[in-house]
Amino acid sequence: MATKEDVVQALRGVMDPELGRDIVALGMVKDVQVQDGTARVKVELTTPACPLKAVIRRDVEAAARAVAGIDAVEVEMGAKVVGRTQEKGERLPNVANILAVGSGKGGVGKSTIAVNLALALAKSGARVGLLDADLYGPSIPIMLGLNGRMPDVVQDGDRDVMKPLEAHGLKVFSMGLLLKDQDAVIWRGPLLHKALTQFLDDVDWGELDSLVLDLPPGTGDVQISLANLVPITSAIVVTTPQDVAFADVLRAIRMFEVTKVPILGIVENMSAFVCPGCGATHPVFGAGRVRERTVERGLEYLGSVPLDPTVSPEADAGRPIVLAAPDGAPARAILDLAGTIAGRQSMLNLGTSQG
Repeated sequence: MATKEDVVQALRGVMDPELGRDIVALGMVKDVQVQDGTARVKVELTTPACPLKAVIRRDVEAAARAVAGIDAVEVEMGAKVVGRTQEKGERLPNVANILAVGSGKGGVGKSTIAVNLALALAKSGARVGLLDADLYGPSIPIMLGLNGRMPDVVQDGDRDVMKPLEAHGLKVFSMGLLLKDQDAVIWRGPLLHKALTQFLDDVDWGELDSLVLDLPPGTGDVQISLANLVPITSAIVVTTPQDVAFADVLRAIRMFEVTKVPILGIVENMSAFVCPGCGATHPVFGAGRVRERTVERGLEYLGSVPLDPTVSPEADAGRPIVLAAPDGAPARAILDLAGTIAGRQSMLNLGTSQG
């Protein structure tokens, strides 16, 4: 007769494809029950956005079914995000991961990637917040259809806090929610730092698996302030195929290195246009060398998102492409990207926590 111990031993042969260790050693097997020839296994993934969830389920079922005396297998899959180690007095203690989305220059679609990436992570079941940290040019409210809405102010003990707006499962905050259409932010470093401090301390973010930071382009005051204010878990850098764009990427990379923010990798946006009629691929911005140059830098090429003429007008109408056209090539690319980023974040967190 098969026992629980027999099944657990069999599961030691099931490897997490990304982490490279067996799921028992990783603590992902939370419960095993054996009754009347049926094995019931509860598996807890390190991220809801695990891109290889189906592979792990298949391998668990196969390993358990191979145990003598097991006739049926039931697998329950859940997820508990592995996050950074919280320190006493640290800002955002209930946020597991803080992911910065940056770029060396403007015009590469960084905010589009940030919004759609946050939505893709939320679609996987994660609790996600999005902070528009581009104080000079906040665009997130437009992209999420939040223009004209103001955050509520509520009492928390003896202080007032702002409630982030909610859109499509995201908690969202932006300077754009506090400005009128024609208002401009004409501030220097100290005022920017103060505003960012308020967006972190005086906004009720609650419990989040990930807080996505949409950074302004470049390497200025906002980036430096955020790196000093909160322990940013990781960053991705967005570029387009042109060599001139990648030259600015190197500056963004250097900024994250100086501020000791781990870089998960590079995302190539608007990589090429795929003709919907004939299926031919057209490198509108030229055939760049982003993948090659990323590898030369010893960084990870996370993936590419194709150019699609519907992305911009949908965003202007408050409909991000992963919601407006979920089966289209850009949306599928971003969903894949979310899984890759979530997996690499788990690897980074587990590596950090295990020394």
